[in-house]
Amino acid sequence: MAINTEKLGMILQNFATATSGVQGSALVTPDSLPFGASLPGAIDEERVSAMSASMLSLGKRIGLELARGTVNRIFLEGNKGFGILTGCGEDAVLLVLASETANQGLLMLEIKRVITEIKSVLL
Repeated sequence: MAINTEKLGMILQNFATATSGVQGSALVTPDSLPFGASLPGAIDEERVSAMSASMLSLGKRIGLELARGTVNRIFLEGNKGFGILTGCGEDAVLLVLASETANQGLLMLEIKRVITEIKSVLL
């Protein structure tokens, strides 16, 4: 069964526009292939896909080495905002870019919600 990348793109676009503080998002495979993205301006989707897959791979290795178990989320905090990488099952990873003023609790709830929506399309 083919994955509806157009539907995934619409989900990501709606998530980015409807969730306060979200500046963009991308859905990628663990081996760096993009499923879809809604990213701000000059950010390259292919580069984001490659970096997300690399970050996930490194995060998994760190989780094993530090005996932390399965990595559920990787959270990057910079002085200009957040990058949150969350698994969407075995076949996809969601990257969310958020502003430094984003409400983190609400953001995590909305990420859980959109992951459920994404998983329904990936099945």
